[in-house]
Amino acid sequence: MRVISSGSLVAMPHAANMLADFGAEVIHIERPGVGDTWRFMPPFAVNGEKQVSTSWAQDARNRLSLTLELNLRIPEVKELFFDLIKESDVFMENMVWLDKYGISDDDLLQVNPKLIIAHISGYGRPEFGGDPEICDRASYDMIGQAFSGFMHLNGDPEPSIPALTKPWANDYISALHCVFGVLAAYVTAIKTGKGQVVDIAQFESCARIMADTFVSYTEANIVRTRTGSKSSAFQPYGLFQDKNGEYVAIGAFGAGVYARFVAALGIDAEYFNHNECAATPSVLNSEKGKELDRIITEWVAERTAKEVEDQMAKFKVPCSKVNTAKDVVDNQHWLSRNDFIKYEDQTIQKEIKALGIIPKLSETPGKVWRGAPTLGQDTDDILTKVLQYNPDKIKALKDKKLI
Repeated sequence: MRVISSGSLVAMPHAANMLADFGAEVIHIERPGVGDTWRFMPPFAVNGEKQVSTSWAQDARNRLSLTLELNLRIPEVKELFFDLIKESDVFMENMVWLDKYGISDDDLLQVNPKLIIAHISGYGRPEFGGDPEICDRASYDMIGQAFSGFMHLNGDPEPSIPALTKPWANDYISALHCVFGVLAAYVTAIKTGKGQVVDIAQFESCARIMADTFVSYTEANIVRTRTGSKSSAFQPYGLFQDKNGEYVAIGAFGAGVYARFVAALGIDAEYFNHNECAATPSVLNSEKGKELDRIITEWVAERTAKEVEDQMAKFKVPCSKVNTAKDVVDNQHWLSRNDFIKYEDQTIQKEIKALGIIPKLSETPGKVWRGAPTLGQDTDDILTKVLQYNPDKIKALKDKKLI
């Protein structure tokens, strides 16, 4: 699969890179002399006088960098871009206002009828419905979280302040939906020879992972809101602080797991029974329900996070310390799954350690064949090998500063 990607920052480039991790050839278009904004986001990995954004080093691996002034109103650019489209399977973008660049879905599908076109934007493309004025609005990760209602569910109830879920949660969720949409459309193109357009709106991507939030309102007149670090529907399901001030997540949903949890704590199972203490929102605020919460809180506070984890593991109760990056990079479970790999970043020319390939496939596992590219690193190769442009034509494009 050959993917042409244009745009910058998180959602669309990450979707392209997920495909690249599993063998797609991703040609990422960047402005000559400017580059993707993601290259310059702090913090930085440093090697001598060279530096690169740690975000770029992690997320831009396995891609080719083509510098191109992507304005199809310039005849030479239109010819080059359409030549690329003819040789590609997928075009994905998050540039938003495509009209000013002279890019249209109809033109692209006329050039390549099998092409899959993926748009990622804050509010969706007007061709798929919606208020055109709202579709035309600018957006970021945070805006999508707010417009979708997702932000309303996160944060502490007291004081009642909505919380932004980090880092770039809406962007990465949108990227996952984009990958799914592209692959579903690609399978259809393989079967029928007909391409199509995939439209990904940030707010809809967040909305799709909000469980029954909307049906709870439409069918039960319940407006879900934030409940903080503990569930408002049953217990135990939340965060508890250990003796060292670290947090542990413990969850025991359902009568069976709850019974194992009570046994792990060694408390009276008959008195602290599931129906009266944990099963429904109403019993959580009963005297007995509050008593159980106090016991759990005190039990965890007397132990280390590891002791809590070990005890819960013995009784098959879901539990984990709230880990930091420092915790997981040296964690044996992560290491034994090869979740961290090393590769050379092309900008700082230094081997870096980064998160590896996810998900894992038994027969066709992904791989990192190269670290994140320097700006325009592959321009000449792409124009020579993919498009068979001769040196004079390439020089003419460079002289006009179009590449």
